Amino acid sequence: MGWAAHYITKLQAGETVRFRPTGNSMTGKIANGQLCTVTPVTDHSKLKVGDVVLCKVRGAEYLHLIKAIQNAEERFQIGNNKGGINGWTSARNIFGVCVQVES
Repeated sequence: MGWAAHYITKLQAGETVRFRPTGNSMTGKIANGQLCTVTPVTDHSKLKVGDVVLCKVRGAEYLHLIKAIQNAEERFQIGNNKGGINGWTSARNIFGVCVQVES
């Protein structure tokens, strides 16, 4: 169970979650410890490059950017805001989209 398992469970139940992620990989979009509001993804076709999503890539949990979309919203490339790429994941592994960032 990873750091976001509790939030993913709530998102899958249709709940909005709020949390303060740690780390510096999203600096410029989300600073270490800022309060993030994440809503459930109900329609993956509405996701776009640049959205910040709570997802899993190869079993690891991330609050990172969608960098690319392939095959009509079936595959999403996930990466951080510093140029790093986590890899490709399917729509079923994208649980929420960040809609607000606060101090």
